[in-house]
Amino acid sequence: MLLNDKRQALARVLAGGVLGIACCLLLGFLLQPGFLFGATPAFDFTFCLNSNVPELLGAVLGFLLWFLFGAEAGIATLPFADGGKTLLLRSLAHFGVMSATMWAWVLLNFTYEPLPGLVLSFQLPFTLIYILIWLGRWVGWYAEVGQIRERLGLSPSPSFLKWRETLPHILFACFLCLLIPTVLRLCDASDVPVLSGLLYPYLLLPIGSFTSALSLGKRQGFCPLYPLACAAFTFVFALTARLYASIDDSIMLPIAILFPLLGNLLGAGICRYKRREEKRDV
Repeated sequence: MLLNDKRQALARVLAGGVLGIACCLLLGFLLQPGFLFGATPAFDFTFCLNSNVPELLGAVLGFLLWFLFGAEAGIATLPFADGGKTLLLRSLAHFGVMSATMWAWVLLNFTYEPLPGLVLSFQLPFTLIYILIWLGRWVGWYAEVGQIRERLGLSPSPSFLKWRETLPHILFACFLCLLIPTVLRLCDASDVPVLSGLLYPYLLLPIGSFTSALSLGKRQGFCPLYPLACAAFTFVFALTARLYASIDDSIMLPIAILFPLLGNLLGAGICRYKRREEKRDV
């Protein structure tokens, strides 16, 4: 098994599975509003978007696959190993299982779609998101090691504007704000850029920048260089993207600085509160 604590893993599996089914119901509601509470019978909707599977069977399989995907995502919140080769191998195994579950749902719903289009629409975004989350966890582990060294008196005093503490997160910001949008834009459709024009600026960028800045602030306090780094990488993307696409990416700039700034301020507040509580306990 990937995890040592089986009881905790089981709890995460059940919680993730329930959330997965909730996402499945939400998807059905978005595809056909009113199917849950309206006059339309519960399973009388096309859950298999382009498949020859009967609707009732498709709905059952859809719920099952979403439960499995949610369960697999649930155990991803737990560490697979302490580090080293085992961590990498177990992470790759987990990525493979989640990819297989996702492709089972994709092939169920998009039977007649060409495979290259499905890879660009599903596998590419999923892979980038998985790498982003894995990199964020690695940065968090690195910061925790720094906190342990600080409590032991082994770490130096805070650097100017906390540039040294922010440095490990710069790689994450580069991946989130420059590499991911560039890859999505290159692989996206020229007429309707769903991945780089909708999914990324209104979902991946605000959530990724906010949560990463929140994690940094909770561990290191207010780090003003991180929001600036996110904005700088986004600005570089907006400039370079104009070389091969005529899409206005100016909306990304305020998102890239506002969300990490809010996340970092919130994290800094939590960090200050925790340190006050630790001093009171001492």
